[in-house]
Amino acid sequence: MSCCLAAALFLHGAPLAAQQQRSVNEQRLRATLEKLSEFGRPEGAGFEGGVTRLGFSEEDLAARRWLVDQMREAGLEVRVDQAGNIFGRREGTDSNLPVLLFGSHIDSVPNGGNFDGDVGSMGALEVMRALHEQKGQTRHPLEMVIWVNEEGHHFGKGLFGSSAAAGLMDAGVLERRDGQGMTVADWLRRYGQDPARFADARIPRGRLAAYVELHIEQGAVLDEAKTQIGIVQGIVGIHWYTCHVTGFANHAGTTPMNRRQDALAAAARAALAVREEVRRVAGRQVGTVGYMKVEPGARNIIPGRVEFPVELRDLDAGKVERIWGRIQERFAAIGREENATISCEPLQGDKPALTDPAIRAAIAEAARAAGYSTMELPSGAGHDAQQIATLAPVGMIFVPSRGGISHSPREFTDWADIANGAEVLYRTILLLDQRLDAK
Repeated sequence: MSCCLAAALFLHGAPLAAQQQRSVNEQRLRATLEKLSEFGRPEGAGFEGGVTRLGFSEEDLAARRWLVDQMREAGLEVRVDQAGNIFGRREGTDSNLPVLLFGSHIDSVPNGGNFDGDVGSMGALEVMRALHEQKGQTRHPLEMVIWVNEEGHHFGKGLFGSSAAAGLMDAGVLERRDGQGMTVADWLRRYGQDPARFADARIPRGRLAAYVELHIEQGAVLDEAKTQIGIVQGIVGIHWYTCHVTGFANHAGTTPMNRRQDALAAAARAALAVREEVRRVAGRQVGTVGYMKVEPGARNIIPGRVEFPVELRDLDAGKVERIWGRIQERFAAIGREENATISCEPLQGDKPALTDPAIRAAIAEAARAAGYSTMELPSGAGHDAQQIATLAPVGMIFVPSRGGISHSPREFTDWADIANGAEVLYRTILLLDQRLDAK
């Protein structure tokens, strides 16, 4: 490690002002984020107008081409894997050591904000730029990554690139078609990849020493607590169920109230039961019923059938199972009382991904040395880190989201907070480089 890198690290006993001096460049990082926002920005809008840059789209493709040029200017060796993930490599002094990987994504939801994913991606680029300027050396090879189609709005498959890298993606996804009739395979060809080699995107076990992701919180915990850095304990498991209520559609005027088999009345009570059971125990678990599809859907017919989803999230998979068990008991009781049947099928279950204690400790030490306040908290949203956790130890750094707003043009994080996060990422990577061995 060069003398300037060592000096930029943890100066134990040094004055706080010296410790707070950043190695990353806040103005450059802001300019990079503002430039990225131009790809998919609504016509005539400014930075605050949000962005639509879906994975596998013309806007995403243009942004990727621009970003590859930026990565090469930062002295990185750039490659794109067969799933479309972009990697920028900086060699270390010990070729036998595994890679320290860090990054995020740049795709958005429709009419989303300019911070979700972008902060972590451009923050990773800024870390590489700072290292390049300082001509510092690390033991481990370093790689930044831009995961493709994390949001998954296009083709309905989130965490696309990281799932492929972790070997968690079935090749059958390549045949999914969008509204224009193009398949995932077609888009991969447009991105310059060979769909026949899709499985080559899988990262072999042992290749990664660790993965660290910088991200906006997307909730309001840090913002309300006026805390600068969030140290993520883990990414919650997300469990989806599809439920159907079957009653009997009948005339709304001639069927007495005591003889009705009202599927919507039962579904409404079921939705409230989900909220009550989730709230019954202490913790940060959440439960949601996001819609109801009512049949036949006429104002003068008693509803005979209703479909609704249930989503449960928590870091503790056992807690989710217990809550779901109580919800099912409530559903059965409601069905008997309303003379209807409520049945549910599991749709998807993602296990919680806990972050590595050693990486959490490194993030905390990095933030302390920079003079930033910290808090440990779970991530209620899904992230690429949860897929990479099946390959290597992972850690996540959160920065505040103003008002807890995300997936909206009003999504915003203060520029100083973004630079703070990039600084903690920079220092964390250097700490891990010092401490992690070949294992």
